[in-house]
Amino acid sequence: MTTKKGAATRLRIVEAAAAEIRERGLNAVTLDDVGRRSGTGKGQLFHYFAEGREELLLAVAEHEADRVFEGQRPYLDELTSRAAWEAWRDLIVSQYRDQGLYCPLGVLISDVGRHSPASQAVAAQLVKRWQECIRAGIEATQAAGEADPRLDPDRTAAAVIGTIQGGVTVLLSTGSTEHLEAGLDLCLDRLLSWASTPGPG
Repeated sequence: MTTKKGAATRLRIVEAAAAEIRERGLNAVTLDDVGRRSGTGKGQLFHYFAEGREELLLAVAEHEADRVFEGQRPYLDELTSRAAWEAWRDLIVSQYRDQGLYCPLGVLISDVGRHSPASQAVAAQLVKRWQECIRAGIEATQAAGEADPRLDPDRTAAAVIGTIQGGVTVLLSTGSTEHLEAGLDLCLDRLLSWASTPGPG
């Protein structure tokens, strides 16, 4: 059983590794870097992560998945109107603009997710969880009469996530949020145009 002190030490190591990766990129970070930042020695690192770097990266992926969700709340849970969707859109763009080239989503899916089946599973779970939240928002907005009822909520949610991830990939390559902003605007225009379209007659 892990003690409270042990759990705190493990979390400190994970947070240090996540911060190092966000700031410097996955390939530049070593266990020595994580140890210095977390104030732990190699013995402690291998005590909590016996398989070394890969196990630590998996823990970082899980940590960053939670961070992605917490960073979008409460907006992500309240997608029921145009105003709410636009506020969420602005939050997404602002977060990635502030985070720069090493955003948590990029670390989780673009970097960490390539390293093992276990980390890919974490990334897949994040995408599934995120898609379910967005789908629920689409359904709620459709029920409120502010979204096109002809759209399939699950496919539309998948398109929104794909748009964000594509925009984040361009951001990681160029430092610009232009494509992320344009893609989200088009998605929301398609989703919410129903409410602004005059009815027949």
